[in-house]
Parts: sequence; C-alpha cells; structure tokens
Amino acid sequence: MTDLRRLEELGLNSSTPPGQLLYDGWLLRLLPGKAKRARSVNAVYPSTLPLDLKVGHCEDVYERRGLPAIFRITPFSLPPMLDAALEARGYGRFDETSVEAADIDPSRLPPASAQPMELGAFVDAVGALRGSPPEHRASHRARLQGMPLELRALSLCDDEGVVATGLTIVEGDHAGLFDIITREDARGRGHGRRLVASLLHAAWALGARHAYLQVQLDNEVARGIYAGFGFAQRYTYWYRGKPGAC
Repeated sequence: MTDLRRLEELGLNSSTPPGQLLYDGWLLRLLPGKAKRARSVNAVYPSTLPLDLKVGHCEDVYERRGLPAIFRITPFSLPPMLDAALEARGYGRFDETSVEAADIDPSRLPPASAQPMELGAFVDAVGALRGSPPEHRASHRARLQGMPLELRALSLCDDEGVVATGLTIVEGDHAGLFDIITREDARGRGHGRRLVASLLHAAWALGARHAYLQVQLDNEVARGIYAGFGFAQRYTYWYRGKPGAC
C-alpha cells in the first residue's frame, strides 16, 4: 500500500502549474482557473518564520496576482496549528475532498471503450462540459501542456458529440485519474464506469500498477462508481478561504 505522504506528493506533481513559488516551506501555486490545487497555498515543509507573518505574505502575493488567498489543508500541513489559525483569521472551510487509491487489475476490468483525444480538443471538451470560461480553459491547457509526466486523455462520444471525458497522468507505477466528467443530460447511463475502466487500461499500458483520484467527499454517486473499481479513501483534505473565495 502506498505511503500516504507519497500519495500526497503524487497528487501535487500531477497538478503542477507553470507558475509557483516556494516560501519558507510553503508552496504557493498561482495559476488562475477552476482547479484550486493549482491556485492555493500548500504547507508541505517545516517552517521557521512566524505564522502570522507567513499568512500575511501569502495574502499579499495572491492579492497582487488578482487571486483570492486559498490554503489547502492536509493531514501533512505544517505547522500543525495552521488550520485553527486560519479559522481564527476568518478563513472558512470548504470543498472537503477524499483522496482514494486502488490497485489496478486489468483482468477484472471491463473492456476499454473510450477513445484517445488530442490534448487541445480534450481541454475544449472538458471546458464545454463544465461550462468553463475561456480563461479557465487557457489555464487548464497551460497546466497540462507543461506537465513533465506522461498522460492520456480519453473521451466517449454519441451522436451529439463528447458525452464524457477523463485523463490519466502516470508517474512511475502510479496513475492519477482526473477530469472525469459526464454530460449532464447523459448521466446515469454507465458512461462514468466505462470511462474509469478505459483510464485504468490506459494507465496499465503506461506501466502503472496503482491508481489514485480525488473526489469531493459528498459526491456519493461518483464515490460509488469508484468503489466498484476498488478505490477506498486514504485521507481527506479541504480548503480554507475568506468568504467568496471558493
């Protein structure tokens, strides 16, 4: 079973944005867009500076970039009192997320049915399914195009176009599953299961033997689908932000 800290590293690597800064053990990610992992503070290493000074510095950095200051809180965040300190400063908690993992066993997977997709077309399809504005799509494209890891973008289509999307990013023998979205009018028809099976087949072909994903804790439908492939919760994280930041 993968060490939890390594699982956190894998998730951070798979969401690396073009712009980020290190500040006294904290990783400040500054890419505008929908993905909060790419525009939040991650307190990943031990600190030496006073906490109030560090939080104030982060607030200034994000304000200069026209972004709300958002902090991602994990079981590994340092210092341990960071979550309580942010709450005391008026930072509300939102978007609790489950990090889940499973071994890949291709012999137990349904056949792959999704088709590979060129990265630019994939980003446009994801943006259309999400209703994302052009600037969010541009940020998504920049992050994936700058990714130093191998990835595969897949989709399912019907007569009206793309019905579902999914992405796998592989590092060593681990694969992350991302951007799993089904068109609203086509949900409940098994497209999500077909997409996940296809992503796991693609990950196996790229050398991955274990998979992980991140799903909002209250998304019971998606978590039920993932559980059918053996995914189980390993830990949770959440974000802290001022009112309106989410």
